[in-house]
Amino acid sequence: MAVDPTTTAAELRAPEANALRAAVALDHRPSRPSPVSATLTYTWRALLKIKHVPEQLFDVTVSPIIFTLMFTYLFGGALAGDVTSYLQFLLPGILVQAVLFTTIYTGYTMNTDISKGVFDRFRSLPVWRPAPIVGALLGDTVRYTIASIVTLALGLVLGFRPPGGVVGVVLGIVLLLVFAFALSWVFTALGLVLRSPNAVMGTSMLILMPLTFASNIFVDPSTMPVALQRFVDVNPVTHLVTAVRGLMAGEPATDGILWVLVASVLLTAVLAPITMRLYRNRS
Repeated sequence: MAVDPTTTAAELRAPEANALRAAVALDHRPSRPSPVSATLTYTWRALLKIKHVPEQLFDVTVSPIIFTLMFTYLFGGALAGDVTSYLQFLLPGILVQAVLFTTIYTGYTMNTDISKGVFDRFRSLPVWRPAPIVGALLGDTVRYTIASIVTLALGLVLGFRPPGGVVGVVLGIVLLLVFAFALSWVFTALGLVLRSPNAVMGTSMLILMPLTFASNIFVDPSTMPVALQRFVDVNPVTHLVTAVRGLMAGEPATDGILWVLVASVLLTAVLAPITMRLYRNRS
């Protein structure tokens, strides 16, 4: 086929360009995803990460088992006189500890995504701005639930019998998950501020270790020195453990439950905007 020597290269490429435009053309512009839809998409992403990297479930399965067995059988006889009595006291507290330690992973994975450039891509997408963070937190709530189930199942095998029955246990776990979701904002903010995942892990442990061990998880605070008792009395973990214990014992403490719910709302109300500001300004 003869080609007119006066035809330019642009004119020769024009049919190909028109065919390409026709192939990718859309009949209508896609609508922007709603905040709920975008959040659920990122939640599903967090769950898929668990599916493809099951090793990350070790901290919600192995750690609760180790802590429960270790404290029950190493210290139960010395602290309570017999293992069975101590288990009744310990298990709600060790359940709280297991879930709260799991919240550290939220900031760790956040920082890992940032270091890999994933969140830079998320920020360029036309979606509700908090969706990646809220979706990740909701996905991690599944991890908290797994940690709760593993700890409770082991406790039942060892002899834990909650007087509050199924209802008390379920309400206690729900209250714990609400507080854990609120606390996750702390470690999410750390994940946005600190430079490496290891720094997030180390700093988070420095925060949680004193809060969990200097509380009423393992022993009655009345056995502690007076100065330490004062810290334990204002420790938020102490209030949480007391509320969960009361629900599982069938003796719910209204004041304690209300305190945990109010603290969860305040943590989220204060830290969520700060975290989103850090997320927007992250360079």
